[in-house]
Amino acid sequence: MSKHGNYLSKPTLVANRTAAPKPTLAFKDAIALIVGIVIGAGIFETPALVAANVGSAGAALLIWLLGGGMSLVGALCYAELATAYPHTGGNYYYLKRAFGNSVAFLFAWARMAVIQTGSIALLAFVFGDYASQLLRLGNYSASLYAALALVILTALNIIGVQQGKQTQNWLTVAKVLGLVLVVIVGLAFASPSVPEVPAEPTSQGTLGMAMIFVLLSYGGWNEAAYISAELRHLERNMVRSLLWSLGIITVIYLGINLAYIKGLGLAQMAASEAVAADLMRRAVGEPGAWFISFLVAVSTLGAINATIFTGARTNYALGKDFSLFSFLGRWHHRTKTPTYALLVQGAIALALILMGTLTRRGFETMVDYTAPIFWLFFLLTGVSLFVLRMREPEVPRPFRVPFYPLTPILFCFICGYLLYSSLAYTGVGSLVGVAVVAAGLPLLFLSRHRKS
Repeated sequence: MSKHGNYLSKPTLVANRTAAPKPTLAFKDAIALIVGIVIGAGIFETPALVAANVGSAGAALLIWLLGGGMSLVGALCYAELATAYPHTGGNYYYLKRAFGNSVAFLFAWARMAVIQTGSIALLAFVFGDYASQLLRLGNYSASLYAALALVILTALNIIGVQQGKQTQNWLTVAKVLGLVLVVIVGLAFASPSVPEVPAEPTSQGTLGMAMIFVLLSYGGWNEAAYISAELRHLERNMVRSLLWSLGIITVIYLGINLAYIKGLGLAQMAASEAVAADLMRRAVGEPGAWFISFLVAVSTLGAINATIFTGARTNYALGKDFSLFSFLGRWHHRTKTPTYALLVQGAIALALILMGTLTRRGFETMVDYTAPIFWLFFLLTGVSLFVLRMREPEVPRPFRVPFYPLTPILFCFICGYLLYSSLAYTGVGSLVGVAVVAAGLPLLFLSRHRKS
């Protein structure tokens, strides 16, 4: 963008592309990053919600397998975009090239006001649920822990205290260790205390909700687009890393759900507030529940911290690109942090925790809040593949999505169905999320007016 304008000028855009980061990530690094991003805190929460929306154990396992297949379809589409347009902007860059500055602005606004902040609040509620297994703080224990974690971690980022690389790696190891432990214990030692009662037949609505929770747990593989400019042998390794990562993740998710089903049964899974802790409690008593709750809480803190860190940098970039949000683009010279971006992000996330508390369904409300917006921009990214193929046929495409146009059409259909489900079968949170993104429209017009 020009110094006084709202959008990137052509010389600046060219300079940015010329100054792109060098490829330093190997194939194994990409797998580690993708698997680490995708296997977050959600898998410790969503299996119970999926179980509440399906009719049988077989249906639950099938829907988790289906989620892996759906993610694979999307990954093939992203592989073409990432290899044809390697850029650290990822989705933002594809949407800007395909649809222009307005859609790119709304995407950046949605990330700041809904997607990223909603993810922070969502993770904070997972932390609250498992921290409450260790020490309960009354009727609003999960919300109190969530707010406390958000405030402390935001403050640490503001004053410049950041988790080191090794610390983050150990937190990831703790998370994977917890999953492996749950699988082993669940399959070897635990069993339901009461006979399973057949569930009600699954309706279209509950199937849609189950898929929202499943694909939330698979979410994050699309972040591979943001490392496309730094991946060695991009043409070969982007596709391979996505395929291998999704294969590994699908196997892990099937294993963990099989352990939950065998150890608790579908009905008790559905009623659980902390399903991993309940499974360990059933298998080895309170020490097992305490241990797994501690592991989940610690690993979730790492995820919250990382999301706060990256989200604030995204908001900082928004402030640099659009003069209307220029206050977000200020970097504190002493602490070397985007202070205002962190403060605004923390305030929005804290408001979302309050909203989740008022609805008494913190985690689910955050899923409702973020899902429609997430799937809307996912759908637009899928459509951008068609637009860019037609508009820029001369751009080299080292990888072309197989069975074009059927594969991207299927991806767009999946996104459209999940967008519909997230609006039709969710609560008030989804309406709030849509209203917040719609509030970006007058900001867009104001931004244009200030430019003129």
